[in-house]
Amino acid sequence: MSGHSKFANIKHKKARNDAQKGKIFTKMGREIAVAVKEGGPDPLLNNKLADIIRKAKSNNMPNDTIQRSIKKASGDANSVNYEYITYEGYGPNGIAVIVETLTDNKNRTAANVRAAFAKGNGNMGTTGCVSFMFDKKGQIFIDQDATDMDEDEFMMFVIDAGADDFEAEDEMYIITTSPETFSEVCSKIETKGIEMVDAKITMIPQTVATLEEVNFKAWDKMMALLEEDDDVQEVYHNCENATI
Repeated sequence: MSGHSKFANIKHKKARNDAQKGKIFTKMGREIAVAVKEGGPDPLLNNKLADIIRKAKSNNMPNDTIQRSIKKASGDANSVNYEYITYEGYGPNGIAVIVETLTDNKNRTAANVRAAFAKGNGNMGTTGCVSFMFDKKGQIFIDQDATDMDEDEFMMFVIDAGADDFEAEDEMYIITTSPETFSEVCSKIETKGIEMVDAKITMIPQTVATLEEVNFKAWDKMMALLEEDDDVQEVYHNCENATI
């Protein structure tokens, strides 16, 4: 989340991801494995897998690496059982934070997440303590130069496809959907041959909060610990002036 640009944080995260490709690809591989196990290896028949493939491509994961992950998950009957667990809490200044994890060891993950909150001058809360402050939405970012349609034409196209909202900002089109229509909207965009810069289900804060400068170091430490944890898939927050 960024106070001046919805796309600024995406660009920042992509820069970090380029320096940590191995870790990011490992996390994406876990998500692919779970999706294949739950719904099969064909993204045309498994919307969850299709969504994760889009997310993996947004993180610059090569197609052959994605296909190897799918093939491995399809043929590995003795694969590790991972489960999604979400943690909620507060960072410094009471910033609301949601941490989505995918783990094969709940005790390890809970301890690591709790330690990250504590070292960032925050504290882990109970389930539901901050999630009510966020809306679960699909969000798609598209470079305005990626389509031959003008802005009004493209807006009508995505709204007709099922999108809830459409904005133009920072030379980007930002499309918001419900979680239920996200896959369908993405599929219709893909039929036009339009490349998506980023596309995933996310948690959008209803209101934002400001981090005091004295707490920047603690915040960065907490976020770094969370992002470096192999079990942590996504971190959402409502801080408008954080760099991470």
